[in-house]
Amino acid sequence: MSASEYDLIVIGAGPGGYVASIRAAQLGLNVIVVEREHMGGICLNWGCIPTKAMLRSSEVFHLMQRAKEFGLSAGNIKYDLKKVVERSRGIAKQLSGGVSHLLKKNKVATLMGHATIIEPGVVQVKSEKGMQVLKAANIIIATGARARELPGLEGDADLVWNYKTALVPPRMPKKLLVIGSGAIGIEFASFYNTLGADTTVVEVLDRVMPVEDAEISALATKAFEKQGMKICTNAMVKKLDRGVGKVTAHIEQNGATTTEVFDAVISAVGIVGNIEDLGLEALDVKVDRTHIITDMHCRTGVKGLYAIGDVAGAPWLAHKASHEGVMVAELIAGQKPHPVKPESIAGCTYCTPQVASVGFTESQAKAAGYDIRVGRFPFMGNGKAIALGEPEGMVKTIFDTKTGELLGAHMIGAEVTELIQGYVVGRQLETTEEDLMNTVFPHPTLSEMMHESVLDAWDRAIHF
Repeated sequence: MSASEYDLIVIGAGPGGYVASIRAAQLGLNVIVVEREHMGGICLNWGCIPTKAMLRSSEVFHLMQRAKEFGLSAGNIKYDLKKVVERSRGIAKQLSGGVSHLLKKNKVATLMGHATIIEPGVVQVKSEKGMQVLKAANIIIATGARARELPGLEGDADLVWNYKTALVPPRMPKKLLVIGSGAIGIEFASFYNTLGADTTVVEVLDRVMPVEDAEISALATKAFEKQGMKICTNAMVKKLDRGVGKVTAHIEQNGATTTEVFDAVISAVGIVGNIEDLGLEALDVKVDRTHIITDMHCRTGVKGLYAIGDVAGAPWLAHKASHEGVMVAELIAGQKPHPVKPESIAGCTYCTPQVASVGFTESQAKAAGYDIRVGRFPFMGNGKAIALGEPEGMVKTIFDTKTGELLGAHMIGAEVTELIQGYVVGRQLETTEEDLMNTVFPHPTLSEMMHESVLDAWDRAIHF
């Protein structure tokens, strides 16, 4: 069987793989990307994008119910779940087609099929056309990850849902159990709760959104409970009894086990890397709990073989995958890119209220030995937030007292997933508290809270 030769083979066309392919092509490399399911990967087709489309629908629905607060009148407010889902799927389809267009525009070859690395520099692809062999000096693994399934909690697309079923639900649940309170679990809990489902969230750790700053997590819990969610922390779903149209959950909390009946369950208990049938064992690629071990430049230890994105470990974020893809493409092309720093990557959760963060939490900064100053500013003190009817939330900043370095920033409230980028840029530019204090923030904007939070860290806040 003759082999087609390239400079670079990319396995997976998600936000890591397709971006790596395009950047490599821009740098003059001859590139082919192999994808087994969807151009754009999970993020675009079954993750980031369609969930945000659905959450936007629930957000608008929620605002419509508040019409009277804004001097407006709206009656008989309803939603059509089928049309909400259709809009979400349409957006995902549109953007998936956009990825195919971008690859074609940049002269990246594409092949739909399952890739296996049979030896360094050689990839065998099983496709509808049969077996094909590709050769390249460099290979990037960007196969992503999928939902973790615990024994007894496996999805069945009817009573127990994974993220894919939750995006195309067979019905609107009346009573919903969400297992796991990370970004995926909380976003789905927020969506269905807003549309009227009686929602319970079970988290095995001592607080929801456990990767976030503890203070932000506490404010989120308060907001969720105010919206009617039932939050169960230090709890575990030990067993699910599936009946006709109902699921009985056995929930263990504080040493006691109780049972409760739900008509739908969403399992969001983490992810596992897609490493099966890639040929990693024969290549002696090191793997830790389904994630490929790499160095700071995403090298696997096998010459010419790289791994990026979710398959290469935390943080499991699309923007991390994309920047790793750019970095590796530039490295292969002979440039000297800076490594991607995980601590400088923002995390965003699009629940209501939104949560966003970058850098150290307060406890992490203390544990790292820093002498810190912490600033806080509430949404209630911001004119734009009050005018928007969004007075609940907070911006929190953490600084190194000695150097003024911005160690971390944490936010909860309206549109904080957009605001966080200001602090991300600040950290990238090695901004100090003095730089931020001397920056003029426009008025009236939500961003003024970012300024006030910095001022507060040095006891200089003006409006609170």
